[in-house]
Amino acid sequence: MIVVKSLSKWFGKLQALKEVSFEVAKGQILGFLGPNGAGKTTAMRVIACFFPPSSGIVTVGGFDCVRDSMEVRRRVGYMPENVPLYPEMRVSEYVRYRAALKGVPARDRTARVAEALDKCALGDVKNKVIGHLSKGYRQRAGIADALVSMPEVLILDEPTIGLDPGQIRQTRQVISELGGAHTVLLSTHILPEVEMICTHTVVINRGQIVASGSLKDLSAAHARNARIVVVVAGPSQQIAAELARVPGVANVESLRQLQAGAVSLTIEPSPDSDPRGELVKAIVARGWALKELRTEALTLEEIFVRIVAEKAA
Repeated sequence: MIVVKSLSKWFGKLQALKEVSFEVAKGQILGFLGPNGAGKTTAMRVIACFFPPSSGIVTVGGFDCVRDSMEVRRRVGYMPENVPLYPEMRVSEYVRYRAALKGVPARDRTARVAEALDKCALGDVKNKVIGHLSKGYRQRAGIADALVSMPEVLILDEPTIGLDPGQIRQTRQVISELGGAHTVLLSTHILPEVEMICTHTVVINRGQIVASGSLKDLSAAHARNARIVVVVAGPSQQIAAELARVPGVANVESLRQLQAGAVSLTIEPSPDSDPRGELVKAIVARGWALKELRTEALTLEEIFVRIVAEKAA
């Protein structure tokens, strides 16, 4: 549905995007992940036809974002990070006004507005003035604005930024329910957002794609570097010092004293190393009792930090 090939964007002497390429399949919710200033918003604005690319090709539904700009705009609903609402209007009035601006036929507007308000759980505040709403409801009004023309593609830039935990959960639920019927490109630097909503992700840093794929694929790619948890009975400080010297061990990250004289250690292996066998040998050779040895998968946050650090090195 969205195809980005070798996209670059310059602002004067500043290159915001460098040969960016990725695709979003129809009905997919893709998390566009990266730190602040990585280039996420710039890429989304190019896809939404707010900026022209400096070079490269971007298509939505087979239409080119430069040659077929109006066709792309008809197929895209875009919600910017700072939603430009009219605070003096009521929610339903605002969404109806936006539907008219987007060319929704007059005969269809009532139904489209009702559907957008329903999908965004705004029915209980549809007659309230936008300026009197909480930020969570205003964010949902922004999503309803993007949705009211029933576009094939929704582009949401940091949709939960500034919300409290309850509002974040509600907004995430709204976005999750939009997947399938719409292709969703969701920009965020909040990692739990991606884990809870998205099936695929693209990681961008300093204007370049540094990783992409399903969350399962990203986890599998870093499975070799999963943490190792060891529980051993014996003198805790001596155990930690000895295991830190085992080949393939990069660091003993934490040490926790347990009952019955046992200690739990979390070990970070060196890149592409599996020191479990050597750890067992070292423990047995010193006469300590090995109670447990298991691997612990990295969180998306840890994977993200490692990817960014590796590419920046």
